[in-house]
Amino acid sequence: MKRNRLIPSSKQANIFSNKTSPFIKGRRFLTLSLLTFSAIFITGIVLATSKPIDTSLKSTIIDLPHLPADMQTLSTISSKIEHEQVKTLATFISPSIMGSEAIIQPLQSLETHTQELAAIEQRAITQADLHVVITEPLLSTADQQVIVEPTLDWQDVTVKSGDNLSLIFQRVGLGASDTYKVAKLGKEIKPLLNLRPGQILRFRFIAKQEPKSLQQLQLVLSPIKTLNVQSITDGYQAKLLTREVNVRQKNASGTIESSLFEAGMAAKLSDKLIMELAYIFGWDIDFALDLRQQDHFTLIYEEEYLDGDKIADGQILAAEFTNRGKTYRAVRYTNEEGESHYFTPKGDSMRKAFSRTPVHFSRISSKFNPNRKHPILKTSRPHQGVDYAAATGTPILATGDGKVNFVGRKGGYGRTVVLSHGGKYTTLYAHMSKFKRGIKRGSRVKQGEVIGYLGMSGLATGPHLHYEFRVHGVHRNPLTVALPKAEALAKKYSHDFKQKSQALLAKLNNLSETRLAVNETP
Repeated sequence: MKRNRLIPSSKQANIFSNKTSPFIKGRRFLTLSLLTFSAIFITGIVLATSKPIDTSLKSTIIDLPHLPADMQTLSTISSKIEHEQVKTLATFISPSIMGSEAIIQPLQSLETHTQELAAIEQRAITQADLHVVITEPLLSTADQQVIVEPTLDWQDVTVKSGDNLSLIFQRVGLGASDTYKVAKLGKEIKPLLNLRPGQILRFRFIAKQEPKSLQQLQLVLSPIKTLNVQSITDGYQAKLLTREVNVRQKNASGTIESSLFEAGMAAKLSDKLIMELAYIFGWDIDFALDLRQQDHFTLIYEEEYLDGDKIADGQILAAEFTNRGKTYRAVRYTNEEGESHYFTPKGDSMRKAFSRTPVHFSRISSKFNPNRKHPILKTSRPHQGVDYAAATGTPILATGDGKVNFVGRKGGYGRTVVLSHGGKYTTLYAHMSKFKRGIKRGSRVKQGEVIGYLGMSGLATGPHLHYEFRVHGVHRNPLTVALPKAEALAKKYSHDFKQKSQALLAKLNNLSETRLAVNETP
C-alpha cells in the first residue's frame, strides 16, 4: 500500500480531494485543529507577557501583624509569582503533544525571556536593599508606657534680720520634718545655721505639688563656692560645689613716702593684700613705729578669674620688704597636710610666738613709761603698756595663740580681754568699744584672730587700745621685749620647700634689679 504524504499547497489545490480516504481526512483535520488551537493559545501568552517591563521600584503594601496598612511600605518590583506562572504554562503544553519544533521554539524563547526578567528583578532588589520601614512601635497604645519627668520650679528667699533656717522653711511652706532632716546633716550645713541678712537661699520644688517637697536647696557662699543640699532616697545630702577658677600670677612694688597703706594704694594693691603684707612682716617690723621714707617692698601674688573676670585677690606667694636698709624676705609654702605658712629663704618661720602690734594702721599715742603722769588722774602713775590710737571700731587682734583668761569690765581699763599664752606669757587689751561675739572665758583664740573692737571705755580721753605684755606676771615693754620664734620648717619638707621656693626667689631678684635700674635712671 502506497503511503500518502503532504503536498505543498502550491502544487495541490485541495488537500481534501475525493481521492483521499475518509480516515486520512479525519486525521489531517484533527492535526490541523490542534495546530491552530496551539498557535492561538501561544499567541495569547506571548501577547500577555510581551508588555514593557517596568524595572522601577514600587511601594507595595505587605501584610504585617498588628501594623496598619498605611504604615507598611515595601520596596520591590514585579512579583516573582508572575514568573512562576509563566513557567508553569510553558511546561503545561508538552512538545510531544505539539508534535512540531515550531511550537517548542516559542516556548523556549519565552522561558529565556522570563529568566532574564528574574535576573533583572534580582539586581533591582540588591540595589534597593529591600527592607521594611516601620515608623511606629509594633506595640499597641495600651502596651506603651510614657514616662514624664516632673517640672521643677525655683523660689528665691532673701534672708532678713532675725531669720533662721526654721523660720525660712515655714515661710516657703515646708514642715518641721524637712527642717529637722536638713539640720541633722551637721557640720556640712554650718553656713545654713549661721545665715546673715542679705544672703539668698534658693529652694527647688516640684511644680504645683501640694504639700511641698524640697528637692534642692542652694546657698551661694562666694562667686566660686555654693552649698548644695540635694534630696535623696532616705533624706538629704549636702555638698560644697566649687567652680574652677583661673589663677594668674601678678607682681607689684612700692616705696614708702608716708605710710604703708598709701604706698600700697599707689601700687594698686587691694586692702586685703596690704593687710596680708603687714601681717607677714609684722613680726620683724612695727609698721606704726619703724617705717621710714624710701623703705620699699616687692611682692608676687595671685589673682583669681572666673569667666574672664577678676573675682578676688589670691595669696601672696613671695614678698620682700626693706626697712631701714635691712631686707626681709618671705616665701609661702604649703605642706602635704595642706597647711600654709611663710618662711625665710633658709626655712625659718616668719611667724614668731607673738606679733608686736595688735592693731593695724594705727599710731602710737603713748609708749611704755614707768614714770608717766596719768592724763586724767593727774598723778604720777606708771604706764605699763603701749597705747595705739585709731578710729572707734578698728579690729583688735590677738598677738599670739592663747586662752581667754578674762573678758569683761576691769576698772579704769573699761572693757578688757586678758589672754594667757602657755602659762608664761599674758597679754592685756583694754578700752574696747565691744567684744567679738563668742569670746568668753576659757575659749581658745588663734594669733591674728579678732577678739574685740577699739573704743574709749574706762578712763580714756579718746579712742585707743591699751596693750600690755607680761612675762611671769611682770610688765615688759611690748616694743622691745624679745619675742620667741615659732617652730621652723620640718626637716622632711626641706627639699620640697627648696625646690618650690627657688623660682619665686629668682623672680624676686629680677624684680628688685629692675626696680633699682629704674630708680638709677636719670
